[in-house]
Amino acid sequence: MTVEGQKILITGTAGQIALPMTRHFAQSNEVWGLARFSQPGSREQVEEAGATPHAADLAAGDLNGLPDDFDYVIHMAAFMAASPDYDFALTQNAEATGLLMAHCRKAKGFLHAATAASYKNNPDHTHAYTEGDPLGDSEQPYSETYAVSKLAAEAVARTMCRLYELPTVIGRINVAYGRNGGLPAILLAMMTNGMPVMLKDAEPNMFAPVHEKDMCAHAEAFLEAATVPATVVNWGGDQNVSIEDMCRRMGEQVGVAPDFQYFPVGTHSRAFDSAKRISITGPCTVSWEEGIDDMVAAYDAEQGDRMIARLMGEA
Repeated sequence: MTVEGQKILITGTAGQIALPMTRHFAQSNEVWGLARFSQPGSREQVEEAGATPHAADLAAGDLNGLPDDFDYVIHMAAFMAASPDYDFALTQNAEATGLLMAHCRKAKGFLHAATAASYKNNPDHTHAYTEGDPLGDSEQPYSETYAVSKLAAEAVARTMCRLYELPTVIGRINVAYGRNGGLPAILLAMMTNGMPVMLKDAEPNMFAPVHEKDMCAHAEAFLEAATVPATVVNWGGDQNVSIEDMCRRMGEQVGVAPDFQYFPVGTHSRAFDSAKRISITGPCTVSWEEGIDDMVAAYDAEQGDRMIARLMGEA
């Protein structure tokens, strides 16, 4: 499926996943990129991607004159922080989603980026989560408010979908990665900086990584398949693979042996059953091995150092 000649709004457009998506859709559509543009150079990145940058604060309800005639909306913006302020997180992730959907209620399709963190942790690390699995607070160590506030955002998106008859797909993202970053890039930066790879409990720590190239194609299919009530779908790759195997493959290419260390707390495994997504999008075109190799080949050591600085709270 190809989306062409449409007016599309992408939120969080300067972010890790949204920027490649902005480039993709801007090739044959009129794309607007909404963000705060608080980071130096972020507005210029969006312009270079071929989109019209629009500064606005969704959570404040100040859309700064944003048009309301978009054909499609891809809502990638998300708040994630170490702060324990749940009220603030709910405003940023849940309320902002509702305000955006109300403003863009005339759209033909709305894609809401949710998260695999919304699933209640299954004690079996190899369990492949399906869309019907129990939901709950997965207690993410990097942001204790993230899973709860993103789950609340799903509920808001489902409500607004029905209230305004706005066809919607809610995609629960697994590990998204590519040349623009993601968890594997962070792990690579840790390894090349002599840091241990800290994981939960014991091997294997399973995930379903999805490459940014496939995510762009999936987004097109999701927009075309949006429904009322909303369709909820796992948004990951076709293959489940362990963090350990990803790190070993990266380590072989850069000449560094990963130092795995295991702890009772940490990010829980998230293998996916991707059958529903495949029925909508078709299979992925990038295997995890190909995607990892491409990411390593494009790896920028300076970018890696910046990622480590952010992890350490130094930037």
